[in-house]
Amino acid sequence: MGTTSRPFDWPGAGLITAATLGALALGAWLSPSGDDPWYATLDKAPLNPPDIAFAIIWPVLFALMLAGALMVLKDAGNFKRASAAMGLYFTMLGANVCWSLFFFGFREPAIALGVLIALWLLIATMMLRFAVHSPRAALLQVPYLLWVSFAAYLNVYVWVFN
Repeated sequence: MGTTSRPFDWPGAGLITAATLGALALGAWLSPSGDDPWYATLDKAPLNPPDIAFAIIWPVLFALMLAGALMVLKDAGNFKRASAAMGLYFTMLGANVCWSLFFFGFREPAIALGVLIALWLLIATMMLRFAVHSPRAALLQVPYLLWVSFAAYLNVYVWVFN
């Protein structure tokens, strides 16, 4: 009557964790917000939160992303079985960093908006792939999808009014 348990894929978990923390760190480095004279002079949306909110929200969202990815890995049994979901996850991390690069690094809100739309689609597709292995992991991505939707509003405002 016992259940067979598969060993946890620690190397896969290490790769996922390192990539997630790397994307968080790189995105933070590219997003100086209040320290950036260009960003400080922008006309921002009426619902633009204070800079400190971004410093709180992003780590929480990355923790949810990581938790979901690790749940998928655990429920799939190994990295190979979760390869479609993990491929989307890593691509999503790259798109997340690219948004910071285009918005803050290159100061191109229009291109950044295109990246943000692609990011939104990647998150939605990733959630569908996560749900194949772990519906709970997919649900953990809902706050991220909602935040990126809100970020699109902020991005559009900066693009249109600056």
